[in-house]
Amino acid sequence: MMKAMVNAQYGSPEVLQLNELPIPEPGDHDVLIRVHATAVNIADVRLRKADPWAVRLFFGLTRPRKKVLGGVFSGTIIRVGKEAKLFSPGDVVFGSTDLHFGAFAEYMVLPQDGPIALKPTEITHREAAVIPFGVNTVMHFFKKAQIKPGQKVLINGASGAVGTAAIQIAKYFGAEVTGICSTGNLELVRNLGADHVIDYTRDDFSTQGKQYDVIMDTVGKLSYSAMLKSLKADGTLILSSAGMGSTLRGMWTNLTSKRTVLAGVIKETAANVNFVKGLIETGRYQPVIDRTYSLEQMPLAHTYTEQGHKKGNVAITIYQAQ
Repeated sequence: MMKAMVNAQYGSPEVLQLNELPIPEPGDHDVLIRVHATAVNIADVRLRKADPWAVRLFFGLTRPRKKVLGGVFSGTIIRVGKEAKLFSPGDVVFGSTDLHFGAFAEYMVLPQDGPIALKPTEITHREAAVIPFGVNTVMHFFKKAQIKPGQKVLINGASGAVGTAAIQIAKYFGAEVTGICSTGNLELVRNLGADHVIDYTRDDFSTQGKQYDVIMDTVGKLSYSAMLKSLKADGTLILSSAGMGSTLRGMWTNLTSKRTVLAGVIKETAANVNFVKGLIETGRYQPVIDRTYSLEQMPLAHTYTEQGHKKGNVAITIYQAQ
């Protein structure tokens, strides 16, 4: 048996209950992973509470079909299926669970060909676990935007899980990066490599007369018209946290102008995880952790994440390797 944080119904963080479940068995092409660490991201919060309501159309109308959430992890492969050849027992790995979920538990099973890579030895399990959510989101959209050296990139929510990844990856691609954040996060955003920082509590980016090649709103809080005002005529607007209204407006913009608006569900890949693995190993990527909780404290981690003020990521420690 194993401990797992079970989400048997939609609702507040209190619906999360620590239970004992059977350790899952890997199929022929699967790997069984002992989870050392995971993270709580805004996507976990939205799934837990079915917000927006459309979540229910995919994950269960009245109650969640996936009762153990958790979309990122770092851990050790314990067993592999008889046809699984990509990894071996004892391999230390990190990555995303895609739509399989299950990382809020001591053990989980994933397909061997999922978004999984060997963990860099330079970082801890806790640091490795918080990386894939932001990196997969950023890489999905940046590849579509085809960011080039010298382009001016504006990132809103620059101190969050996606924002901290976006700054570092945009700088890797050679962009000139401006980050928008609150006063308390200015130093963090600068230290991650942002060339310019805007304190949204004091300044409005749209009144500064600057035009950007790429604008990425990671938290869905910027005015759509204000973003278009600051976007070049052939620029790209990335709405990584868009609601239905912004998504529909983006479709209209795509039809009626030379601008490109990107939104929608991301595709998580092993290539993205291996990409950031290389950045870490060459000292070009820094995971950012705000707070760390235990598996038993998962409701507290959800509560804190839902408040929307975290710096980087919220980590969950599940198993301490000896």
